[in-house]
Amino acid sequence: MLANSEGIFSHVYDSNGFHLPFGLHVDLPSIFGFQLTKYMVLQLLAAVLVYLIFKGLAARTQGGNPVTGYFWNFWEMLVLRIRDEVVRPVIGDPHHHDEHSHAHDEVATYITDASGDHIHDGEVGHPADKYLPFILSAFFYILFCNLLGAFPWFGSATANINVTGALALTAFCATYLYGAQMHGAVGFWTHMVPAVEAPPFIKIPLVPMIFAIEVGGVFIKHGVLAVRLFANIMGGHTVVAVILGFIAQAALSGAWIVVMPGSLIGQVGIGLLELLVAFIQAYVFVFLCTIMIAMSLHEH
Repeated sequence: MLANSEGIFSHVYDSNGFHLPFGLHVDLPSIFGFQLTKYMVLQLLAAVLVYLIFKGLAARTQGGNPVTGYFWNFWEMLVLRIRDEVVRPVIGDPHHHDEHSHAHDEVATYITDASGDHIHDGEVGHPADKYLPFILSAFFYILFCNLLGAFPWFGSATANINVTGALALTAFCATYLYGAQMHGAVGFWTHMVPAVEAPPFIKIPLVPMIFAIEVGGVFIKHGVLAVRLFANIMGGHTVVAVILGFIAQAALSGAWIVVMPGSLIGQVGIGLLELLVAFIQAYVFVFLCTIMIAMSLHEH
């Protein structure tokens, strides 16, 4: 029973190699005492795929030429959707309420070109586009990690809490660095507390309480990013493993004739749902990241 369970859940667990059909096992090497694992290889594969696809997409957009082909248009569509429906609307113009920016805007000229981009002092684009590289990199990296789990004998690295924790830590670092660029290393923390118009005997105890709640909220929100992504991806693979496990449980009885077709149909249905979840969870992760970056940039 234990052996069967380990074989079924090998798609979910990280390991020092790849378990292949017919009892084959590919062991991963240890480099200078550092053991490579399956999820490490899959993360590297996801990063390489992202690089190759978007290097090709970038080459096709050079010179302002329109992208052609269903494959390339699909990836371009995802980029534009993240840019136009997440990053630009959520972050907006971080300098909009800045007094120095107001003085500058009085003499600046804004023009909108045919694509909807702003031309500000001769520069085409949107103020929020500065944050696109991180948001897009996070989205497609997570998406590819999720999608690799749809291949037999692979697995989703994002089904490991250590991986999603590292992603959440990266998101926190990005939030802090962008916020520190806007408000300063200390100002990132102090700007979380809004102006409190109250008598001193109320304001003195209230401000530290608000500060503690806001700072704690920053760490909790990023922790939730890790748990949310891990739980959704891990849960989907676990359901698939359990459904396929019904076949092993019924293998020695006559019930397998009924159980096997039902399990296979259920696995196909859950697999299709996992493809949808792979896109949704990558989108939700970067959407929440964008919100937290915007909160670090704008005044409370």
